[in-house]
Amino acid sequence: MDPSGLVRVGVIGAGRIGKIHADDLTHRILGATVAIIADPDLKTAQELAARLQVSKVSADYGEVLMDSAVDAVAICSPTALHARHIIEAAQAGKHIFCEKPIAYDLKQIDQALAEVEKAGVKLQIGFNRRFDPNFRRARDLIAAGKIGTPQILRITSRDPHPPSLEFVRQSGGLFFDMTIHDFDMAQFLCGEVEEVYAAGSVLVDPGIGEAGDIDTAVTCLKFTSGTLGTIDNSRQAVYGYDQRIEVFGSGGMVQAQNQVHDSVIYSTADQVVSAKPLAFFLERYRDSFIAEKAAFVACIQHDSQPPVSGQDARKPVVIGLAAQRSFREGRPVKISEIEA
Repeated sequence: MDPSGLVRVGVIGAGRIGKIHADDLTHRILGATVAIIADPDLKTAQELAARLQVSKVSADYGEVLMDSAVDAVAICSPTALHARHIIEAAQAGKHIFCEKPIAYDLKQIDQALAEVEKAGVKLQIGFNRRFDPNFRRARDLIAAGKIGTPQILRITSRDPHPPSLEFVRQSGGLFFDMTIHDFDMAQFLCGEVEEVYAAGSVLVDPGIGEAGDIDTAVTCLKFTSGTLGTIDNSRQAVYGYDQRIEVFGSGGMVQAQNQVHDSVIYSTADQVVSAKPLAFFLERYRDSFIAEKAAFVACIQHDSQPPVSGQDARKPVVIGLAAQRSFREGRPVKISEIEA
């Protein structure tokens, strides 16, 4: 940090998520500034830098890591590069914010986490939904015992429209590009998962099946506490971005419903009309994207632990691997099988 406590961040990757993080770090996060933007497509990096008035750009992320004026990096590169970039950033002594997941392979994740520990730098992974005010309030109520012992968890997560087939082919599959957020939320709300059973179908777009993925899934979870959970996913909810959670316990229940454009309900003799859910993840989770980066900057300034650690981020990948195996083999899969 500079003497004023300003955290200077280098952004690696100027795609959609890189643009979001760079914009927030420039305009919405107190105590942070973007020092340099790197992207293999130099023109993309230059356009983003010009819009944000960032003076340094590069086509080589190595220049970010070598820059002595950079305190931390925001890794917004493709998932296949995350582990490598984390390792190299740690070796360069930079604090690290990285988009999820670290990798699809546990060996790569463990290598990256070992380098982070060796270097003594901060690492926070971008599971932004933990910072959603509604989900966090629900978690706080559960942790405080306000609903007694959790018994049943239900998570609904449905996108308003399917992604491009190009994205599907390189995303790692529905369990990793979509349900991984729900796996993280399940453990955030109810603790450690012990066993997974997943079923899936292609009901939205045959092209998704031809690309080797599914577009509809239901995943059943058994937690070490005995709590049972279900997650349902669809690539297409025609009415909007459907994001709901519910935890039922021995002493009550807590729910977080969809966010809508307004709370007006129009009633007549023929119908009752209310607003649809928000239509895009950037609208739904705008505040949580800002809050997660504010927490990352604060942990550097105050030398505290990041709120979403590398080990926190490893667990949803383990569950995702168990879900993939369960889907392929048509049976429940224990987490211990994946760890073995």
